[in-house]
Amino acid sequence: MRPSADEALSRLQDGNARFVRGEAQFPTHLPEIRAALADGQQPFATILGCSDSRVPPELVFGAGLGELFIVRLAGNVVSAEVMGTLQYAGMHLATPLFVVLGHEGCGAVRAALDATSHGSSEGSRIEVLLKSILPGLAGVDRELEPAVLLSRAVEANVRWSLRQLRATPEVQTRQAEGLMKLVGAVYELEAGRVRFLDGP
Repeated sequence: MRPSADEALSRLQDGNARFVRGEAQFPTHLPEIRAALADGQQPFATILGCSDSRVPPELVFGAGLGELFIVRLAGNVVSAEVMGTLQYAGMHLATPLFVVLGHEGCGAVRAALDATSHGSSEGSRIEVLLKSILPGLAGVDRELEPAVLLSRAVEANVRWSLRQLRATPEVQTRQAEGLMKLVGAVYELEAGRVRFLDGP
């Protein structure tokens, strides 16, 4: 039976706690699991995360094959393609929990800050990526000490992605029906802990 959104969130939190303690458990009967999943998938959560190699959601949450539906893009950016993929997860996989997972020291967020503060430029395709991040950083105080500024900007970027998702009719309908929960989180690189964010 598919878990509720709250149960799914608890599973992620428990898996991350095991990961932090160095007690992550991964499946040992892979041939049987692969065979069971060959005809379809029923992931209990959808994760929109950053492409950073240090933040693989399956490991961070101690999840196995078929348990998480994952979309990864630098800066956990919400593009049209990402939106379509997440819509697929909601409509066809009916995952009850959606998580936007940012992380400390995000290079894409740092580059977006540099582009506005120092006028630095990147390749044309990277510029498109950064323009997707910038609206979410509008309220961040640029006078903060650099490490604090980046930390606030990472969190602001996660909340920006959340706002974009919450604005869609599909998410509004599923949330009104009590069929899904949408939450933000930030991964702490050194500790390995996922900190879930409060509020919108």
